[in-house]
Amino acid sequence: MGKNGTQGGHIVWDWNGTLFHDIDAVIEATNASFAEVGLEPITLERYRDLYCVPVPKFYERLMGRLPTDAEWAVMDEAFHRHYWVRAAGAGLAEGARELLASWQGAGLTQSMCSLAPHAELLPIVRTHGIERHFVRVDGRVGDSRGGKAEHMVRHIAALPGVDPGRSVVIGDAVDDALAAAHVGAKAVLYTGGSHSRASLAVAGVPVVDTLAEAVEEVGRLVA
Repeated sequence: MGKNGTQGGHIVWDWNGTLFHDIDAVIEATNASFAEVGLEPITLERYRDLYCVPVPKFYERLMGRLPTDAEWAVMDEAFHRHYWVRAAGAGLAEGARELLASWQGAGLTQSMCSLAPHAELLPIVRTHGIERHFVRVDGRVGDSRGGKAEHMVRHIAALPGVDPGRSVVIGDAVDDALAAAHVGAKAVLYTGGSHSRASLAVAGVPVVDTLAEAVEEVGRLVA
């Protein structure tokens, strides 16, 4: 095992719904923002069945059409306004802190690639005291309507010595698996976030119920 990420594998962690157990905050913020634009509230089960990235497609599934640019601007602003208030009360997923420390302690590397706004992501990661475990943390800069694929390309390119073929993305959304495939990496999907097990299964990658299981899968995938 070595520190360059090519021996033993490199993990690219997702943040929201993966390391950060914020699904309750997400549902509350979603329903608060829905109320502002006249949409009916949504249950956790229905959210996990319908949610997808790019996010406007999620609204299309709810509304029967894509939101206009003006509608999207209102919805996006409302969601984030409600979300960040509630996110302050959310914590890390079960075992996350210990898993991050253990992986780093084994001389292996890990990073974070998230669609959360970079300016908000870094402070909350630091608040939870885990920034030191990552060789790089990248949040989204710019428009929030896209998926993670191109963001992942930039993230991997900024990790010197990391081989995408020996890297595994751990996330809670099919988009994480698509982004991994886009850069030639593998993926493991976790059921504790925004997607149901059934909707994750279509990605054709391992699906797990705990982050500990996810890390075990990483070991098998890069063995």
